[in-house]
Amino acid sequence: MLGVTAAASLVSVVRPDVFALTEEAPVSISAETTTHASVAAAHVAPEPTPEEAVQLEQLYRDFESENLIPLWTEIGDLMPMVPSPKAVPHVWRWDDLYPLAARAGDLVPVGRGGERRAIALANPGLGGTPYATPTLWAAIQYLGARETAPEHRHSQNAFRFVVEGEGVWTVVNGDPVRMSRGDFLLTPGWNFHGHHNDTDEPMAWIDGLDIPFVHYADAGFFEFGTERVTDEATPDISRSERLWAHPGLRPLSGLDDTTNSPIAAYRWEHTDAALREQLLLEDEGHPATVSQGHAAVRYSNPTTGGDVMPTIRAEFHRLRAGAATERLREVGSSVWQVFEGTGTVLLNGEPRNLAKGDLFVVPSWQEWSLQADAGSQTGLDLFRFSDAPIFERLNFNRTYTEGRNK
Repeated sequence: MLGVTAAASLVSVVRPDVFALTEEAPVSISAETTTHASVAAAHVAPEPTPEEAVQLEQLYRDFESENLIPLWTEIGDLMPMVPSPKAVPHVWRWDDLYPLAARAGDLVPVGRGGERRAIALANPGLGGTPYATPTLWAAIQYLGARETAPEHRHSQNAFRFVVEGEGVWTVVNGDPVRMSRGDFLLTPGWNFHGHHNDTDEPMAWIDGLDIPFVHYADAGFFEFGTERVTDEATPDISRSERLWAHPGLRPLSGLDDTTNSPIAAYRWEHTDAALREQLLLEDEGHPATVSQGHAAVRYSNPTTGGDVMPTIRAEFHRLRAGAATERLREVGSSVWQVFEGTGTVLLNGEPRNLAKGDLFVVPSWQEWSLQADAGSQTGLDLFRFSDAPIFERLNFNRTYTEGRNK
């Protein structure tokens, strides 16, 4: 019978209170003091005898031949003391992205084959994969004057957010939806959709999808649609908005809950008004904002009150000039885009300046905070999307607020 080996000593008992979020058992935010290796080092096992060493070597060869890997050699990577993402915080500058997209518009046709002239944000920590995070895909999509992106559908949930420009309609299941500055537009999974530019000017926007999550789960399907769009009309308001986009009112013809929001477009004028009124209520001394000078809204599904899609959460944040958020760590990742104003994002202690259109990614459990420039005329407006619904449904969600959690 083999004795306890040095390799086997890597097996350790992890404190059961490490992730408990109670006053008695505080959340652990780093692995600076306790790691699997440090625990193993404190429990030194006797060296194997020569006979045991030979048997161990053969044991590991037999593991390999049978495609087996023992947990005790991998536990540090598989079960870290705290989330240790390969994705890294990163900022993409709109002033760099847009000219590159325009060059692609001159050189790369849109149509069958590539389907979309979309350029993905590739996180530097993810080894060249076209992913912003392990669960989220973000891209700048560029559609030239009078161009049409043909229809298709796929399992992946998608949305569009427009930081500038107008003149494009996205057609979702036959419903033409106008795309304009500040609008948040949905294309839930397995809905046919295409885009057409009805103007003589190009337009760009950002796409967000759950492509990495669906890819790793081997859950993706794809189907081609028509070569153009099924309806080339250009209405100001889509049919879905006419039916569903009335505050507090639900059509009796649609009383069943839906997995995805039935609203195709969340218009900027409503988002802007909601944020403005929160700050005005704060001025009047009423509770309305997330924190002092920080207004925020979440886009929601009117049939459930929950998120607009089952894998993606979307929000909009507004900070008054000089206002700052708390320093947070969250399980799950997010991508942000500056809509208006200037400010600073602090990513793991490193300040990064922000301007209109810039995008940045916050990987899981990486500390972040925001501050609007004190001299800004507009404050700081930001759109955010995240994978929070996934982690909440799995009960993996955790949040740590600097100075509040001990």
